[in-house]
Amino acid sequence: MEQRIERIKKQLHSQSYKLTPQREATVRVLLEHEEDHLSAENVYLLVKEKSPEIGLATVYRTLELLTELKVVDKINFGDGVSRYDLRKEGATHFHHHLVCIDCGSVDEIQEDLLGDVEKIVERRWNFLIKDHRLTFHGICHRCTNNKGNQENE
Repeated sequence: MEQRIERIKKQLHSQSYKLTPQREATVRVLLEHEEDHLSAENVYLLVKEKSPEIGLATVYRTLELLTELKVVDKINFGDGVSRYDLRKEGATHFHHHLVCIDCGSVDEIQEDLLGDVEKIVERRWNFLIKDHRLTFHGICHRCTNNKGNQENE
């Protein structure tokens, strides 16, 4: 984790920002809960457990700055809540998500599935793509398995 924090620190410095203790506390929470797709309020509550002096506004400002600098991605799964997701190191694109409409779980697809689609869009519409996002909404394997097990009982 320390190496990743050091790289994020360098990323901030390259854009003339410092990794203040408040920003570091926020980054640490994001790293510790990397798979959880936390809302700003969730991040704040977790930061507050370790650093009670840090306020909600500071966490919001930090998340917005980290989004601007492409350290994190701000995502919305259609429920009106913005969530924050650390960008994977070396990732040129945002990763994809599978959102279950039954249980609300969110699974990630790290593989970039849209390379060919990007080429077609760039060529056909003369559009220079910088990033893309893809979210599938459906029923996860856990819910599908649970329904199958309930039907067999």
